[in-house]
Amino acid sequence: MDKQTVVVLFGGRSSEHSISSATAGGVLGAIDRDRYAVIPVGITREGAFVLEDDDPAKFPLDAEHLPEVVDNGSRVRWPEPGGDRTLRVVRTDGSIDDLGEIDVVLPILHGTHGEDGTIQGYFDTLEVPYAGGGVLDSALCMDKHFMKIALQAAGLAVAPWVTVRRRQWDADAAAIRDSVAELGLPLFVKPARAGSSVGVSKVDALDELDAALAIAFAEDEKVLIETGVTGREIEVAILESADGTRASLPGEIVLTARGFYDFEGKYLGGDGVDVVCPAEVSEEELAAIQDAGIRAFDAVDGRGLARVDMFLTSDGGLVVNELNTMPGFTPISMFPKCWVASGLSYGDLISELIEAGLRR
Repeated sequence: MDKQTVVVLFGGRSSEHSISSATAGGVLGAIDRDRYAVIPVGITREGAFVLEDDDPAKFPLDAEHLPEVVDNGSRVRWPEPGGDRTLRVVRTDGSIDDLGEIDVVLPILHGTHGEDGTIQGYFDTLEVPYAGGGVLDSALCMDKHFMKIALQAAGLAVAPWVTVRRRQWDADAAAIRDSVAELGLPLFVKPARAGSSVGVSKVDALDELDAALAIAFAEDEKVLIETGVTGREIEVAILESADGTRASLPGEIVLTARGFYDFEGKYLGGDGVDVVCPAEVSEEELAAIQDAGIRAFDAVDGRGLARVDMFLTSDGGLVVNELNTMPGFTPISMFPKCWVASGLSYGDLISELIEAGLRR
């Protein structure tokens, strides 16, 4: 059987560059080499597309030295629409090599310029198939404000919130403080368009609000201030396959010594958080969680995959926190853990994502 050629695309210009690079290490190590030929393409922090080494060990998840895509002087040239799908690379000496025709791109990019619909629109323009989310769902879920509006319109519960732009805060901070006070405590302050808990702060007293906003505004000029929801932190993985959309067994984030599931807890194995998968839930709760996950996916016109995060409250209610259209694939990430617990191996999960991209 002829192998199909997959471009694994990673790195990027966002603050989550290193997490994307670490995810690439996992994907390069687990992808089915009997089925797929692989071309690793990295995006530097400055935005250059470079031909990378096909070496999973180069991109380990190491808290002491997070991996990154370094500019090696090469430049990848993508196929033009209407022609063949030959990928080319310009070497440092100016020579151009053909890398062969590609079948699909697997973008494992997190954050802006990768998970927000921009790279998806780029490949749509080039008429190159790609796996994962499309333009609309990626853009919607990258902006937490509009994501909440879409979820509410679908009848799903979300935490009460106030959206604040930097210019509003600079013009009348007192009015913002008054509106935020009505949300109660604790609060969570989040950049509207960032992921992996980058720039997120928990506010237990209103005198902490200014500092939390400064951290969030450093990531985005639009920020959400949300009411903290009391409940179990549940995450469910959604996957689009040939047989339709399906949901995994859910996992649970159990905080033992952290105020919330922050960047260190998610990716660096920090103390104070346990990732439990599958979560201990009743059959009724399981059905409700999986149904809410699929409904949330449908509400944003989801494609490919998503991780849906929600709270299970003491009265059995579900409050959707957010959707992530390119969740982490690191060894301690919830998305692959949920599917492994559901009977789908890491390698088979990657194959399903690729095959969904090829069907487009």
